[in-house]
Amino acid sequence: MSSTETPVHVLILAGGAGTRFWPASRAARPKQLLPLLGGEPLITATARRVLPLCGGAGWERIWIATGQHLLSPTRAALPDVSERRLLVEPAPRNTAPCIGWAAATIAREDPEAVVVVLPSDHHIADVPRFLEVLEAAVASARGGAITTIGIRPTHPETGFGYIEAEGAGGAGSAAPAVPRQVLRFVEKPSRERAEEFVASGRFLWNAGMFIFRAGDMRAAIRAHLPALAEGLDEIDRAAAQGAEAEAVLRVFPRLPAVSVDHGVMEHVAGLAVVPGDFGWSDVGSWQSAWELAEKDERGNSAPAGSVLVDAQGNHVVDLRARSGGAPDDRRVIALVGVEDLVVVETDDALLIVPRDRAQDVKRVVDELKARGQDRHT
Repeated sequence: MSSTETPVHVLILAGGAGTRFWPASRAARPKQLLPLLGGEPLITATARRVLPLCGGAGWERIWIATGQHLLSPTRAALPDVSERRLLVEPAPRNTAPCIGWAAATIAREDPEAVVVVLPSDHHIADVPRFLEVLEAAVASARGGAITTIGIRPTHPETGFGYIEAEGAGGAGSAAPAVPRQVLRFVEKPSRERAEEFVASGRFLWNAGMFIFRAGDMRAAIRAHLPALAEGLDEIDRAAAQGAEAEAVLRVFPRLPAVSVDHGVMEHVAGLAVVPGDFGWSDVGSWQSAWELAEKDERGNSAPAGSVLVDAQGNHVVDLRARSGGAPDDRRVIALVGVEDLVVVETDDALLIVPRDRAQDVKRVVDELKARGQDRHT
């Protein structure tokens, strides 16, 4: 980054309820804090991959927005993030208040800063291409356009929102990372509409990534969410007096609960999108985790020491606490004559579900809550 360019700060949104990856994820341990794809937690991987955007400042320009109940495990996952870069929401109010507060906070330090907002729990296979797309989005934002990233769809997915854009076609990672004009946002479609969207070549998946100058987001919030703007102004005034923490506790819980998509993005004129094709996954279910995992010749993903007899297409996860003994001392997980199952074992729960019903795992959490067994959720 040259000295004439505005600094880039990265805001990672790290809330979440943790229902789709039960029993590994819980209310106090949502999926971004888990090493679902092996190695480090998803949030740690998210932060590391975008450090090049921050120039020499590195971790000093990484910001994390999370809830009070997740603060301790988030700190543990990101020991290099400064304490003053942790924005702790006293109450969940959706993404517009969170992003607005972060933009205001960053603007006090760097009035011309470009802010890159990213989810904490996604997977990126092609990191160099991802950074190339983000750089194009940052350049677009420096030019004054609130910008988002759209994923070129690989199939007619009904679980994602879509973005219609001018000239969004041109598949493949070799296609130039060029901003396009956003025509409209579309809610999660039916299967028939999703097929039409993909066939048209004009639609992209909405991946929840937003890039903007901090001042531009504040102006957009003032224009489209005046009640939110008033609350953020109150926090700003308190910050100038050295009383931001008290103001956040008082003001934040009464801010309007609205997503930045509905509250801001759908109303902004001149919104831009950069199409991207970099091996993106929202890691939305155990099915997604199986798709991304390393597998044997029969399509099984399982920890070392598992016994798999006449089994194929299974995803086995062992998250029981380590006792310190040798791996051979641990209880063996064995599958015989079964296929396409997800099997997840923790110290206090066992999940067995067909892979094609992985999205229904959250119904288990609903049932446990209905029974008053919150300690298992």
